[in-house]
Amino acid sequence: MTARDDLLDWIATSLRPAELALHNGDAAPRRALWSRCEPVSVLGAWRNATGQEELDALFASLEQSFSDCTSFDIEVQTCDVVGDLAYSAGLEHTSASVDGEPRSYTLRVTQVYRREDGAWRVAHRHADTVRD
Repeated sequence: MTARDDLLDWIATSLRPAELALHNGDAAPRRALWSRCEPVSVLGAWRNATGQEELDALFASLEQSFSDCTSFDIEVQTCDVVGDLAYSAGLEHTSASVDGEPRSYTLRVTQVYRREDGAWRVAHRHADTVRD
């Protein structure tokens, strides 16, 4: 298995289930995949965060907003691994309730990962809404 294949497997078997849990109101699996080393950052579709304290507040807020996810898919369009750093870019297709209102939307997402103690951890996320 190549390093790229390993990253794609991690995205499918670890990251996707964690994001699905978040969209059902449970941020714990997502938080477990994020780095506890600085720097960490989110340039989010709804809110930004820099550093651990802001990241924890963001995840808590998202956990309260999301529920009843009926569909969540990650469409990786490109990714690469260079040593202990990697990135992915693509689309996330979601159908879930946001603050009690059912919504379906697509986000363009770029994420940066660091390998820490042999495991991939998210260090940065940038997401914005795809407009028709």
